[in-house]
Amino acid sequence: MVNGDGEYVRVQDAVAFLKPFMSFKAKIAVMLGTGLGRVAESLEDATDVPYEKIPHFPRSTVESHEGRLIFGKWEGVPVVALKGRFHLYEGYEPKEIAFPIRVLGGLGVKILLLSNAAGGLNTLFEPADLMLIVDHINFTGRNPLVGANVDAWGPRFPDMTEPYSRRLQRIALDVAREKGILLHRGVYVGVLGPSMETAAETRMLRMLGADAVGMSTIMEVITAVHMGMEVLAVSVISNVNRPDCYEPVPLEKVIATADRASPKLMELFSGIVARIHAT
Repeated sequence: MVNGDGEYVRVQDAVAFLKPFMSFKAKIAVMLGTGLGRVAESLEDATDVPYEKIPHFPRSTVESHEGRLIFGKWEGVPVVALKGRFHLYEGYEPKEIAFPIRVLGGLGVKILLLSNAAGGLNTLFEPADLMLIVDHINFTGRNPLVGANVDAWGPRFPDMTEPYSRRLQRIALDVAREKGILLHRGVYVGVLGPSMETAAETRMLRMLGADAVGMSTIMEVITAVHMGMEVLAVSVISNVNRPDCYEPVPLEKVIATADRASPKLMELFSGIVARIHAT
């Protein structure tokens, strides 16, 4: 028997429930962040499963995170899309946030594409810009791998020298160049939230080497790496944090900016999915 049998069984329950909804195998999954759920509406031949119907699945509680798992085709390529994610600040434990990624792995997903809305720390960025995440800083103080390791999922001490696939980064940059999409490269720092950063905290995060800050993504990426998935992640810059002229950033503004960037993100991800499928 593997260690952590209870969690393994719960994941298998969810996988068994979802398999009948799959009319095709999908090796690519897309997880969409704040204000970016519209991307999922472009899927064809879609089968929609609300999170609350999936055994043991967490529930979305944040505005703009609708909470649906969708099997569909994007430009003819089979994908699984998660419309809505989960956050530590909602009170979820890291393993609960990891749960959907474990389920995706059980369904045969090998490549995970993520998006999020993030505050820009790099002063060269502008709102609605896109940033390709090349590395991250886990500043949450939490990790989804704490506790018993399930050997069937991955090693006790997974390597994190390349959490974001360099192969997929090259594909993303090629697609962005061909489509004329400005795609920055940068380091993402994940914080606990839900309060926004103070001016002093912003200065500190910039000194640590981060280009953007957000409250998601880190738990999912660590889990995906543990399971041997290739990961690509893109941040939509919702605002730029300039500590010497600090301004409030209400959620409505974050969602509006993410919505404005959604067509660019959809075009980028669509090209990436097509290119991955062709290789």
